[in-house]
Amino acid sequence: KIFQAVVSCVGRDGTIYIIPKSFEIELNQLMTEIQSNFKCLGLLEPYCWKKGEACVVRGSDTMWYRGKVVEVGAGTLQVQYIDHGCIERIPQCHLYPTTLYTGIPPFCIPCQLYKTVPIGNFWQQDAVDCLQELLTNEEVEIHVQELPDNPWGKLSISLYFGGMSLSSFMAYHKYCVAEDCQDIPELVRFLLEGDVAVSPSYMLPPLPIPGDTFPVRVTHLVSPKEVYICLNPSKNLMKQSTTEGDANCDSDLESLDEALKWCNKSVESLPLLTHFRTEMPCLVEYQDGLWYRAKLLAIEEFDPVKILIQFVDYGSFSVVPTSRLRHIPYHLLKYPVQAVRVLLAGFKPALYNKNVERIPYSPEWSVEALWAMMECVEGKQLSASMLALSPEVTISLYEDDQNLVHMKLIEMGLADLDE
Repeated sequence: KIFQAVVSCVGRDGTIYIIPKSFEIELNQLMTEIQSNFKCLGLLEPYCWKKGEACVVRGSDTMWYRGKVVEVGAGTLQVQYIDHGCIERIPQCHLYPTTLYTGIPPFCIPCQLYKTVPIGNFWQQDAVDCLQELLTNEEVEIHVQELPDNPWGKLSISLYFGGMSLSSFMAYHKYCVAEDCQDIPELVRFLLEGDVAVSPSYMLPPLPIPGDTFPVRVTHLVSPKEVYICLNPSKNLMKQSTTEGDANCDSDLESLDEALKWCNKSVESLPLLTHFRTEMPCLVEYQDGLWYRAKLLAIEEFDPVKILIQFVDYGSFSVVPTSRLRHIPYHLLKYPVQAVRVLLAGFKPALYNKNVERIPYSPEWSVEALWAMMECVEGKQLSASMLALSPEVTISLYEDDQNLVHMKLIEMGLADLDE
């Protein structure tokens, strides 16, 4: 059986606790019911707790959760959150004994990696740290391999994150030995040497073939001739609707939109970036306070450190402090980037005039030409004709009246025709 799940916790012994996506609605309903039934403080008078006793636990977020006492100590108890798997030492005043909900099985499933033996026959601390960093709160794909011998045992699974086998990843880093470790060569291509992080690249969307005409929107201009386009101009990443003609693209966009919204709600749970590599995917906080997909390009400043990044779904660039960079959940990498870099055909810069203000990084073009092109394309529904896919993606760009966009620059003397 194969299903999607969220990793709720990785135990100190390396047990991986998962909550199947299909359980989420039922778990949320139970949580809502528990909050309505327990509006009190924890049990304040003395109480003789017993190991294995059912209770509700007041978490650090002030929510009540189902729990089970696993160890009784002086003043505090070790309690397992049975729907999430994690074990914490809790003061007695944050617990309340109850037999309510004991008939409902736990929503999280304890798992172990199938045919995977940790070095030394138990997961070392650095391996557990790695598992926790990689998996906690991440959506993963579960392949059930073997059922446990008893109902409370661990499910033997193969786990995939971002399309990659967890057993193969851990074996590559010498944390374990995995019998079915066939994708190591593929894995090596994606790994940072000496780093815990996995850094695959973003995918490009499928592009129209030469000769095709298609609607576009320009999302960013580098120069009048080099721009980034979005192939789904009727959509943006925060508001989408589905039309029959573009079902697959729309489905991808809507899934990406939902995934980004989910990430923005729980972004504080994603660790800040501490390792940096050119082209490394990440999440970056924009000026609107929301987090978007991006990639690292270069370190621009050293005191304090500031990084040049590019927002891959828009094409725009920004220099940001490291406090605005976070690890990207691996499931966000399966969606193609929404902005594609293209060159515009049919025109070239006007003859160089040193008395005219130039674009610093592209001095063959005047700043006036860039502003004129921005006025021609910004926020407009345009169409494009694909001319070539290599060595550079090259298009002709048209206004809605089928006039070539660059003709206005020609008329203003800011560009020349390029035959």
